[in-house]
Amino acid sequence: MAGELSAQSARRTSSQTRRIPMSTAIPYPAQLGFEGGLHIARWRPLVQWLLAIPQLLISWALGQVRNVLTLINLFSVLFTKRIPRPLFDMIAMTYRYEWRTTSYALFLREDYPPFDFQPAADDDGVDRHAVVTLTYPESLNRWKPLYKWFLAIPHYAVLLGLTVASVFVIIAGFFAVVFSGEYPVGLRNFLVGVSRYSLRLQAYVGLLNDQYPPFALSA
Repeated sequence: MAGELSAQSARRTSSQTRRIPMSTAIPYPAQLGFEGGLHIARWRPLVQWLLAIPQLLISWALGQVRNVLTLINLFSVLFTKRIPRPLFDMIAMTYRYEWRTTSYALFLREDYPPFDFQPAADDDGVDRHAVVTLTYPESLNRWKPLYKWFLAIPHYAVLLGLTVASVFVIIAGFFAVVFSGEYPVGLRNFLVGVSRYSLRLQAYVGLLNDQYPPFALSA
């Protein structure tokens, strides 16, 4: 009898254990992704950066617009604890355009990025290779804009090191593609990870969310 009770108790415990839902990690509110084949035509590293110049100029101009919008958002957060949704969507578009352009200029892809200026926090899927999605915050801490930059100093130090490493990775990728026609997946993943790290940091310091970014390159 004692053995049966023990077995029944064990089965109930096992059943209860199976019903406990597993915790899932909440994704960071600034997401950057990349999808594409590793085959890149050998000639592209030699001239693709030239083809990207019009997009780079537009991306630079959009960056200046983003700086102005961020200044406006600073006062909006201080007084209302919110960012106007149209401004948030516009800023998301500038980051998305920047990533599409960067991924092309660094010959991570062959398809020319679209001239797409649709303001939206969620990626519109126009570019199947480069994706940027930002989660709109319903409310923000009123005072964090005054000291976020200070909290982000360790991240800037890490990003500096990652940027220096990226230079060598880009050079290695250049020769790998020129001689083999294939972009090494490890090198590509590193560059995507650094871009993701940079976006998270910019989104945090740029008042787009209050969640401290992780020290990680992964999604």
